[in-house]
Amino acid sequence: MPVRILGLDPGLRHTGWGIIDKEGSKLKFVAAGVVNPDTTLDLADRLAELHGCLRKIITQWCPDEAAVEETFVNKNPTSTLKLGQARGVVLLAPAIHGIKVAEYTPNQIKKMVVGAGHAEKSQVDLMVHTLLKDVPDKMPPDASDALAIALCHSFMRPINGIKLG
Repeated sequence: MPVRILGLDPGLRHTGWGIIDKEGSKLKFVAAGVVNPDTTLDLADRLAELHGCLRKIITQWCPDEAAVEETFVNKNPTSTLKLGQARGVVLLAPAIHGIKVAEYTPNQIKKMVVGAGHAEKSQVDLMVHTLLKDVPDKMPPDASDALAIALCHSFMRPINGIKLG
């Protein structure tokens, strides 16, 4: 039985999402995209819009597990706080649906997908396309990053003691 994994790359302006299926050692691309809340809305309404979009994605694709990238600290504390609020919504959306959520640092994700913790975005995107054959060539960077997060989780599941699907 395959396990469906939702990868989420949090952002207030662009939140990437990507879904893969894993059955044994086989990986399959399912879907990916980007949620772009209306930037003209105030913060609370943008967060509500982000939550609503994620709820629809979860309802449509029925993931079994989710993985979210941990926030890195920005030089601008206001930006970091706003990203943290968006990340809170991103963590909450699957949790409300009873979906287990794992968190990974950017370096963990790069290390698991590329083999180097300080890999460039282009290297991560190349490996996403190499590991998942049906991924569209032209994919928004946030969606590709979300697929990398899902891939990282698929590789980390046995290490984290999660029973393989």
